[in-house]
Amino acid sequence: MLRKALAFAGSALQQQQHQPWRTIACRRSSGVSSAVNSIILRSLKDHYLEVSKMTPPPKVSPPSPFTVVKGALDHGGPVLRRTHGNEEISISVMRLANIIAGGIGDEEEDGINQLFLHVDISKPGQKESLHFLCGLYPDALGIHSVSLRSKTESSGFLVVPTNYGGPVFQDIDEKVRDALHSFIEERGINESLFPFLQAWLYVKDHRNLMRWFKTVGSLVNDRKQGASHV
Repeated sequence: MLRKALAFAGSALQQQQHQPWRTIACRRSSGVSSAVNSIILRSLKDHYLEVSKMTPPPKVSPPSPFTVVKGALDHGGPVLRRTHGNEEISISVMRLANIIAGGIGDEEEDGINQLFLHVDISKPGQKESLHFLCGLYPDALGIHSVSLRSKTESSGFLVVPTNYGGPVFQDIDEKVRDALHSFIEERGINESLFPFLQAWLYVKDHRNLMRWFKTVGSLVNDRKQGASHV
């Protein structure tokens, strides 16, 4: 076995001597890769430092009696939670710009000032909960849809419902639509949530961006160091 391995190595060495361009190409490729990695690392460092100097928004507390869910900045689940009688209410939030791919063009400012809320209202002993998708603005809140979801599906707002949840909201009778707006208003789901949620999203986006720069830089740097040892 060893003899075969030595014979294979000798044959490969002879081929390399007859074709030196392979070694040169490999060295050139390694050099180009190292240069690219260095450019990436410098750019990531510059952006990381620039972002780290950004002034955070003033600290804002959520309107009472809502409380911030512990660890909400590090996951995609609910941000705020409260109780109303025997009801458990949780709120998740997203930006319009994070939903529409490629941004929103000339309406970028409107995208910053428009948030999407996923409001989940459940009661103990009930298998299903009421799920409201709402548009939140600095001075208004509107309901886009109301659906029924099982409690297992309500733990995160990216889960696709498996059963029929309800009719198209605009097809519901106007009096019922108005009553549903009053229903969530009574539970504190209104424009007063906007200042906190907008500031909270800024902090979350900033933290995610900083983490992204750091992680990508670490991966590129590891690859660069690995290549230098080849």
